[in-house]
Amino acid sequence: MLTLYFREYCHLCEEAEALLAALALTYARVDIDDDPLLAARYGLRIPVLKRGDGEELDWPFDAERISASIW
Repeated sequence: MLTLYFREYCHLCEEAEALLAALALTYARVDIDDDPLLAARYGLRIPVLKRGDGEELDWPFDAERISASIW
């Protein structure tokens, strides 16, 4: 399972979601502003794509980097 950590009104997050949609990947969305601990952890790093095993992929990422990261 993939998780996208994002923030509302973040243009980079919107770009990341468009990329994930174009790749037809299933993922959960987590707004870091809903949790102070996540906001402190991710802050300006967003968007961040996280695999189920905990590996994270920081922006900028593209289709090639995602494919290499999720096998």
